[in-house]
Amino acid sequence: MRAGDLAELVRLPAALTVPGDAWSGAAHAGGSGRAWAMPASSVLLYWSGMALNDWADRDLDARERPERPIPSGRVPAQQALAVALGLGAGGLAMSALVGGPRALRVSAPLAGLVGLYDVVAKESALGPVVMAGTRGLDVLLGASTGDDVAAAWAPAVAGTAHTVALTALSRGEVHGSTALAACLAAATTGAVAAFGVVGALRDTAAPPHHRAAGALLSIGYAAVVGRAQLAVATSPDAATVRRATGAGIAGFPLLQSSWLARRGRWGAVAAVLGARPALRAASRRMSTT
Repeated sequence: MRAGDLAELVRLPAALTVPGDAWSGAAHAGGSGRAWAMPASSVLLYWSGMALNDWADRDLDARERPERPIPSGRVPAQQALAVALGLGAGGLAMSALVGGPRALRVSAPLAGLVGLYDVVAKESALGPVVMAGTRGLDVLLGASTGDDVAAAWAPAVAGTAHTVALTALSRGEVHGSTALAACLAAATTGAVAAFGVVGALRDTAAPPHHRAAGALLSIGYAAVVGRAQLAVATSPDAATVRRATGAGIAGFPLLQSSWLARRGRWGAVAAVLGARPALRAASRRMSTT
């Protein structure tokens, strides 16, 4: 297996959207100095899920996406499964190393949801909800390094809702979607943004400039993601859906940064937002979905 094929199998650049989950959870839970390292666990679990996704979809991809690593013959199916299991085990071990048993109690069900989605729930009505649960738990994984995990419920809910809309709409990437699905996704995006704006402006634990930054980033998130979703409402073909899905993935850093800004985690904000140009550049050469 070549390095480039492995990178494509795990959707290497898409992992740039992951660290902000754990960091935003840690920021709101009062995470300790260990919190900066928790995204290593999140990224490994994310890559594991992507490899497992392609292993589970290998027969479907042979018909609909024959260019992917497994159906094209560049990565044998058993090697893909081994990669998925190895990365998953590595993610669990890393969470225990960084956060101890408390973090493992979050990462274990997170890994379970990843496997449940890829192998069982993906095509079911509950598929988007199961996928969204992985993002919510990822926020709580970061929060597990802090003293007040309950304080991270708001960013966890926001990430979960965004992922429901993103995953539901992405189901039309091959055959197209509908105007109704696009409008529902855009409405969810608007609700998540409004939740962020109102929450930021009312956040008495944050100084005014932190609140303003959080609100502005929430508005930016709505503009980037919502505009692409509304485009699907007028043109629900597969290509437009794929662009909206890409915009939804690229919207994660804006959403995460809005929560990080409210707690003054400017280094994390810079890192998360700085990943967006790299994600756009990488997505021109390799699919992130």
